[in-house]
Formats: sequence, structure tokens, C-alpha cells
Amino acid sequence: MTTGGRRAPGRTVVIALIQIITIICQVLTEEPRFSEPIPNVTVALGRDANLPCVVEHLGNYKVAWIHIDRQMILTIHRHVITRLARFSVSHDNAMTWLLHVSQVQQEDRGYYMCQVNTNPMISQVGYLQVVVPPNILDEESTQSAVAVRENQNISLVCKADGFPTPKIMWRREDGQPISVERRKKVTVYEGDTLSLQRISRTEMGAYLCIATNAVPPSVSKRIIVDVESEG
Repeated sequence: MTTGGRRAPGRTVVIALIQIITIICQVLTEEPRFSEPIPNVTVALGRDANLPCVVEHLGNYKVAWIHIDRQMILTIHRHVITRLARFSVSHDNAMTWLLHVSQVQQEDRGYYMCQVNTNPMISQVGYLQVVVPPNILDEESTQSAVAVRENQNISLVCKADGFPTPKIMWRREDGQPISVERRKKVTVYEGDTLSLQRISRTEMGAYLCIATNAVPPSVSKRIIVDVESEG
């Protein structure tokens, strides 16, 4: 009953309880969903990386992490499945399931799937990019000191690996220009092979091969070119 157009206190309490129960039921019956995408992460070789998976309304369902490129199940819920000790998982007791990769290696590069065992299953994917600083390959490059006769041709080779693929640049240690195709002089030459044609004694000295790929540190190799007189 109402008094003076107002609801009776008991009825108000009942309505409030019904509303609360309705909200609770809605929460309990909501299916899990991802509240944000997995970010693409870039990390340098040997560093640690974290990939987050944020799931709302997980309930009694389980979250699993899978490395797609390896076709390897890494974790299920709080348990680590893989035998690779560098992988672990943590949960912040809210919505975030964090995959930890310690001392990242090149083989860790690739797509990672966060999966929830609903029916049908839901999943999302993020990418872990592993960058590697440049490294000059001495066994594939010109030795540190070479000799050539004046007016002969010589090619200096500098090979490097890394990810992304390093860019190779040459310059003279004394800052003098490099003669390319005899008629062209440049301060810096780009490419893994520097060809010096009909070399003169003014071109003798130290040449620096520099490898860079935007992942520090850049590296260099010093090659001494000795030009012997024809006489």
C-alpha cells in the first residue's frame, strides 16, 4: 500500500533487491570477452618482454597462451605447459593475464594467441618482434690489412647480420673522399662491396666499414689498404 502517494518502505526494499539480483544474474551470465587488443611488442635480443591479454567476465573459463609459429601451448590458466623455462604467466587478480618471456631469443619472434575455452572458443593475436643489433661477419669480409699494386683494381667486402638487415656504409678514416668509378667521389659509400678501380697511392690508408640497423650499437671494421708502387 502507499501512503500519501509514497511507496511503502517494504515494497521499496523488495524492488531494490530485485534490481540487485537482476544485475548479479546479468554479470554471472555474461560471456567472457576481450576488453582490449594484444599490443604488438618489439624487444631487443636478450631483453625481457611482456604480452598482456585483458579478459572481462572470465568466470570459470580458462585463459591459454599459444605461440602460433611454434604451434606450442605455453600456458593454461596459471600453469606453465611448455618446458622452456623462459616463459611464465601472471594474473593481476583483475582481468589481465600477462605472458612473460625472459631473455628473448630470435626463435621467440612471431604471433602469440590468447585463447579462452568458451564454446565456441574466442581468441586474439599479438606479435612479438625481436630485433638484433648488427654484427660484422669477419669470416665473410675482407681481412683487416690488404695490399694491391698501383693502378690495379681491388674490392673490399664487408658482410653483417642482424635484424632488421643492417645497412653497410664505407668511409675513409682520414675523411678524404672515396673514388667510385674513378670519376665520382663520395664521402660515404653504401653497399657491402666497395670497388676501387685503378687505385692510386693517394687512396691508400684505412677504410671503415660501418654496419647499422637502428638497433644499437652500430659496429665497424677497419681495413688498411696498402698501395704498392708499380716501380
